[in-house]
Amino acid sequence: MNFDLIVIGSGPGGYVAAIRASQLGMKVAVVERESLGGICLNWGCIPTKALLKSAQVFEYISHAADYGVTVKDAAVDFGSMIKRSRGVADGMSKGIQFLFRKNKITLIEGNARLAPGPKVEVTDAKGQVQAYTAPHIIIATGGRAKELPNLKIDGQKIIEYRKAMSMEQQPKSMVVVGAGAIGVEFAYFYHTIGTRVTIVEFLEQGLLPREDPDVSKELTKIYTKAGIEVMANTSVESVDTSGKNCKVTVKSRKDGAVKTIDCDIVLSAAGVTPNTENIGLEALGVKTDRGYITVDEYYRTNVPGVYAIGDVLPTQALAHVASAEGIVCVEKIAGHSPEPIDYNNIPSCTYCSPEVASVGYTEPAAKAAGYALKVGKFPFTASGKAKAAGAAQGFVKVIFDAKYGEFLGAHLIGANVTEMIAEVVAARKLETTGHEIIKTVHPHPTMSEAIMEAAAAAYDEVIHL
Repeated sequence: MNFDLIVIGSGPGGYVAAIRASQLGMKVAVVERESLGGICLNWGCIPTKALLKSAQVFEYISHAADYGVTVKDAAVDFGSMIKRSRGVADGMSKGIQFLFRKNKITLIEGNARLAPGPKVEVTDAKGQVQAYTAPHIIIATGGRAKELPNLKIDGQKIIEYRKAMSMEQQPKSMVVVGAGAIGVEFAYFYHTIGTRVTIVEFLEQGLLPREDPDVSKELTKIYTKAGIEVMANTSVESVDTSGKNCKVTVKSRKDGAVKTIDCDIVLSAAGVTPNTENIGLEALGVKTDRGYITVDEYYRTNVPGVYAIGDVLPTQALAHVASAEGIVCVEKIAGHSPEPIDYNNIPSCTYCSPEVASVGYTEPAAKAAGYALKVGKFPFTASGKAKAAGAAQGFVKVIFDAKYGEFLGAHLIGANVTEMIAEVVAARKLETTGHEIIKTVHPHPTMSEAIMEAAAAAYDEVIHL
């Protein structure tokens, strides 16, 4: 029962690390207590995108007349939407099973706990404990929904993202607490299919408060126009679930005004917290800080042979970050010399409608870092492809260092921008300048032309504005 590497957790960090390690010649085992693929494949990235696509299709049909198409009697089948989402997730999880077989990775089902040695003790469904050893152990146990002190999740009236994508009945009204990616995506889904939605955000900036202020402002305007109530700079004081409905008491942080909102369901979307409890960290003396595991640039903890990747670290809680960390970690274990990850060049994507994507510095952050800036913005109202597609909302905003032309950041809001952001990530990785973006011929008509046009706007060379 000895391995070269044991990975605890099979999410996008764990399973990717395991496969890469197998490719590098290691004998690998993965311990998983639920479904292969972790939260991302089963309860996060993938099934939520399936739900969002269902909402988008319904939205298309609802506005079919705008495209010269007549559709009668379109209706939402909530149960079928949920069923399709779960089917997509199940199919992806089965795909990981295939990849494990292909790469000769041993799957061990059960709850894992670190023990002195170090070794991994796994308790199976029958309560039986089996110990496994390896010179290298990666902790990839992921995260879960963060529970606020005054918003206790009961799974019935106050729910988190798992329940939000598996409810038996569509609620008539919902309060979403938190306007990050999870909050705005579910708000879009439920609003589009007919639920009355209110978003409550503690921070003043509004929707997606960690994005560039121009993007937050634009998305807030679009959501408000669509009929979603957005309450920024507002705290949730209490939730009364004793009656048939929920009574959510909120308080403005600006003027202290108190308001009570009646709704069927409260969705807590206040972020994630790491799964680092009860996995034996204390037994080995693994260092942590505020619940997160402390590692170096190659994901080594203070305990030799023990590593950590993904949401158990204070890095961005994103699937692609966990995967990249897993690859760097195992390549270093294998004796390679991988380049440490540049966390300032990690793309962030939110799959609401319109979509939001960004990478690098926001404008305020770039100014705070001491850069003199050239900033360009190109609206999709000026894009022929966007107008033809009926998707003229949003813009591309790019930020360059005025002295050297360094591509400092980009912030996109609009249709399909989560597919467009990779161009900027690659350009920044290759140290591409603003002038090089301008002189890179982009195909016409495309949405991606907006990146070139925004760069040209920064240098007063824009043609189509």
